[in-house]
Amino acid sequence: MAEHPTSDLTKHVQRRGMFAMLRPSATHTAFSATLLLMASTIASGVLGLVRTKYIAHLFGAGPVTDAYYAAFQLPDMINYFLVGGVASISLVTILNRYRQADDEAGGDRALSVVLNGMLVVLGIGVLIGEIFAPLYTRIAFHQFGPEAAALCTSLTRMLLPAQLFWFAGGVLGSKLLVRKIFLYQAVTPVLYNVGIIAGAVFFSARFGVYSLAIGVVAGAFVGSLLINGFGAYRNGMRYQAVFNLRDPAFVEWLRMSLPLMIGVSLTMADKWILAYFASGDAGGISRMSVAKTLFNAPMGILGQAAGAASLPFFAALFSQGRLTDFADAVNRSASRVIAVSLLATGWMIALASPIVDLIRGGSFSQKDAAETASYFIIFAVSIALWAAQGFYSRAFYAAGNTRVPAITGWVVTVVSIPIYSVLFHRMGMVGLAIASDIGILLLTLTMALQLDRRGLVPVSGLEGWELARATLAAVAGYGGAAACVRYLHLPHGHTGDVLMIGAGTLCWGALCFGVLTATGSKLPRQILRRKS
Repeated sequence: MAEHPTSDLTKHVQRRGMFAMLRPSATHTAFSATLLLMASTIASGVLGLVRTKYIAHLFGAGPVTDAYYAAFQLPDMINYFLVGGVASISLVTILNRYRQADDEAGGDRALSVVLNGMLVVLGIGVLIGEIFAPLYTRIAFHQFGPEAAALCTSLTRMLLPAQLFWFAGGVLGSKLLVRKIFLYQAVTPVLYNVGIIAGAVFFSARFGVYSLAIGVVAGAFVGSLLINGFGAYRNGMRYQAVFNLRDPAFVEWLRMSLPLMIGVSLTMADKWILAYFASGDAGGISRMSVAKTLFNAPMGILGQAAGAASLPFFAALFSQGRLTDFADAVNRSASRVIAVSLLATGWMIALASPIVDLIRGGSFSQKDAAETASYFIIFAVSIALWAAQGFYSRAFYAAGNTRVPAITGWVVTVVSIPIYSVLFHRMGMVGLAIASDIGILLLTLTMALQLDRRGLVPVSGLEGWELARATLAAVAGYGGAAACVRYLHLPHGHTGDVLMIGAGTLCWGALCFGVLTATGSKLPRQILRRKS
């Protein structure tokens, strides 16, 4: 029977709609932005796994890779303390006001003032970091041997200039976020990972581990500065060579960003604390970093992508005075991401061994894979917390309040450090992973209660029954996937690992869907409705 012409037209429109999302100037809804950034995170996550696998294959888990992963710490700290880590968080709120007033020229001037002023400040910080890198390495990684310390210092000095590219790209990208254009932000992590992989492929034979640093700098330049600069210019940005640290726009940005600069959130401090204690275990930083990379792949999809997409929409609701809609949007987003994260936890724990075993090979031994899998399982327990706190933080940022998240971050970090220390000295590296989970639990609960106490987002607005149904489904899905790992006898090696992950995922997915449907959960219908 011939298909009705209307059906052909509908399919054509749907196809055009999907491709329209990829146009450089395409604007997005909250859902389409989340979908795009999730697709980007999946692509970036796959490349991140390839990158991690290739680095582990070339260099294994030992003093060399420990020095490489540790070399990111000082550049990250300079970026975090001088520009608040993510410059666009404060700028989106400011530029959104200019856009609503139909003052694009004023918004461009404000952006230029912030960009020029803080490039000078950050440049001075990078220069100071270059000078004092040896001292910092001796203090932060006091248990490194002389060769590892010297290598870490050299790599740190190579990585420091990349922070200028990340900052400038973030500022220019805020122009796009205000217009709800997310394609350039979606491309950034993909190009960054491509840069690191290309550096290793083309230069590792000649420069060894330094090839990775070359790839990092190239990836930051192309993926952050170049692509966002092109996107901002293409969408009307007109840069102005103005330098005025007393400009009202700069003062307002500084006032909003200062709490982010002086505040220490456990979301950043966690990796610094882990590296400090793990530096005494040869290969400990490397194995912990690999476990975090594997953990960040699904966490990035569930938390970071959706959270990044939500900020402009939360800010718009709050600036319009729609406080009830604002609270509902935050609670709805948090409930859904927690529910899906609980399902993911069951999948990650059940399939941890074959997932981590994919990294094994070359210089990364079976022992390295087994230890990494144990850390990965512990981290997996907290994925819902990491995802939820991203929404709670952005709810404060959208309301123009960066002070409360900063103070909360400081308090939770200070309280958590003794927990890391005690558990590390009693349980070793496993204790560090457990302490990381406890710390993010304290942070997420505190942020949620702070929003509730200020009348912004009531905790009672979370969809409790949906979370209970998701928990039950997660337990069932875990049981099915774990049974596959235990009872299926597949070939050893990476082929067997891939088959095991595939079989376990099918079983997990079927059981999760079945339990959610049987218990009357809205989640499957919401996902299918969004998909359609």
